[in-house]
Amino acid sequence: MQEPSSNELGLDPANESPFKGKTGLRRVWNALTYSLAGLKAAYLCEDAFRQEVILAALLIPAAFLLPVPWMGRGLMIASVLLVLVVELLNSAIEAVVDRVSLENHRLAKRAKDIGSAAVLVSLILVMFVWACVLMEIA
Repeated sequence: MQEPSSNELGLDPANESPFKGKTGLRRVWNALTYSLAGLKAAYLCEDAFRQEVILAALLIPAAFLLPVPWMGRGLMIASVLLVLVVELLNSAIEAVVDRVSLENHRLAKRAKDIGSAAVLVSLILVMFVWACVLMEIA
């Protein structure tokens, strides 16, 4: 039995986005510039992201200064970077919700609250990981 083609499935990349046709190094370069623009936008427009960047700027060097094993250090740094990732996703969700409508709606509130909860869980993870690693060296 032959697999259906992408056209038969309605998955023609040319119909998705004018940016989907880029390939090779051009695509990688575009992805990099979009990513840097996203980081800049988050830093300039999102107070929570700026606060978490400051937290990361304090904790990541601290992880290198503490006498912990490399695995623990890696977990400490990864948990801090995860907070930034989750905050970026949360900010993206909030931007899309606000773009769709600024009216108060229960589903918009739910989406924003769930995104916020994800950030909270990632912050709790930082505290847990750091406490576990630091208790190992105590």
